[in-house]
Amino acid sequence: MRPAYDPDLATLLAGMPTMPALDTQTLAHIRPYASAPLPDGPFERREVTFSAPDGAQIPLTILSPAGAVAAPCVYWIHGGGMVMGDRYSQIDIPLEWLDRLGAVVVSVDYRLAPEHDGTTLVDDCYHGLLWVAGHAAELGIDPARIVVAGASAGGGLAAGVTLMARDRATPAIAGQLLIGPMLDHRNDSPSSRQFSGGPGVWTREMNDFGWRSVVGEHETVSPYVSPALATDLAGLPTTYIDAGSAEVFRDEDVAYATRIWAAGGQAELHVWAGGFHGFDALFPTAPISATARRARTDWLTRLLSEVR
Repeated sequence: MRPAYDPDLATLLAGMPTMPALDTQTLAHIRPYASAPLPDGPFERREVTFSAPDGAQIPLTILSPAGAVAAPCVYWIHGGGMVMGDRYSQIDIPLEWLDRLGAVVVSVDYRLAPEHDGTTLVDDCYHGLLWVAGHAAELGIDPARIVVAGASAGGGLAAGVTLMARDRATPAIAGQLLIGPMLDHRNDSPSSRQFSGGPGVWTREMNDFGWRSVVGEHETVSPYVSPALATDLAGLPTTYIDAGSAEVFRDEDVAYATRIWAAGGQAELHVWAGGFHGFDALFPTAPISATARRARTDWLTRLLSEVR
């Protein structure tokens, strides 16, 4: 038994082709279609690269309101199961915050598994954030109002980056916004088992492929890679987490919020009844999607007003 999809979402999903099983061959076919071009908009665009510790050049896209000065910043980490997508994936989500809140959006093109594994992905994201914080003045960013945000795999990487920043005491992060985050490589929660097999946007089997691509044969998995392994969630910035009731990540996301509360932290949690994984990105105009996106924007508005 599994929770039913929201009726509006179920109707929309029925019109989509069934996702094939995810394996190396399918991944090669899907990757070229896993992103969309950057939409036009009233923003200034800058493309830069920074050097990862191993010398790799990692791209960043910086999208700014005209004449941004001491603006808030959303550091965006895209989804794609750790194995696909790029810095333009789901970019419409943070672009809403550029438009409504005047935020500078920075999106990082971290390297993907399985070509790169272990901590490489989260390290890329962390060092990109360090670059942004170090160049805040020239980017028109208020360094006290940097929010790390991501969806799906990007949400998990955002959680890992936030743990890194806490443990290394730099850079300062005002909040983390985790949308259906991929947090636990063990992939064995009740919600994971509920969404094993059958049709779905992201099933337990797909999730297993994504995680195996990242952790490989490593005997020890870093909590920066799989944040559910972190033994201490104290000292994190204020957090927003959401998920659908009808998705693989539901229970690990609820558990992460619960553990933040248990450690004395502040977290806002939303579980959208009948939402499947990525519902609001796939069908943004559905009523439940519009509500979910509005709730995030309201939270971010409150957060940024509190840290002025």
